[in-house]
Amino acid sequence: MRISTKGRYATRLMLDLALHYDCGYIPLKAVSQRQNISDKYLEQIITQLSRAGFVRSARGAQGGYQLTKAPEEYTVGDILRTTEGSLAPVSCLEMNGGTCEMARNCVTMEVWQQIEDAVNGVVDHITLADLVKRYHEKAGADYVI
Repeated sequence: MRISTKGRYATRLMLDLALHYDCGYIPLKAVSQRQNISDKYLEQIITQLSRAGFVRSARGAQGGYQLTKAPEEYTVGDILRTTEGSLAPVSCLEMNGGTCEMARNCVTMEVWQQIEDAVNGVVDHITLADLVKRYHEKAGADYVI
């Protein structure tokens, strides 16, 4: 499994908004500059996050984007599944209750399920608030998100 640039940038974007959670609406241009990510690419990502209800926007001079919920209410898994889709390592795990013709005798299915469970166990237990805390712990070391 590989997380795409979109998934990584979406996580950085959401973390940036979490870092500025109490600052009102944050212009996408400011996030773009802090994160060194093209504002055009961030516009595509923010649209997806907005449709998912993760962020809200305001127009005008004081406009921009902000999280719709507190940082502790978002997990990395939520963000990645919104931008990446399923995090399953193989397509047969994505069959929504359906099974492939080999499932009954497929020994490797157990391996793929364990991998998926491990990934979900990590990304579903790390919140934006956790990342904010880690950021502040590393901030003195010229840490860039």
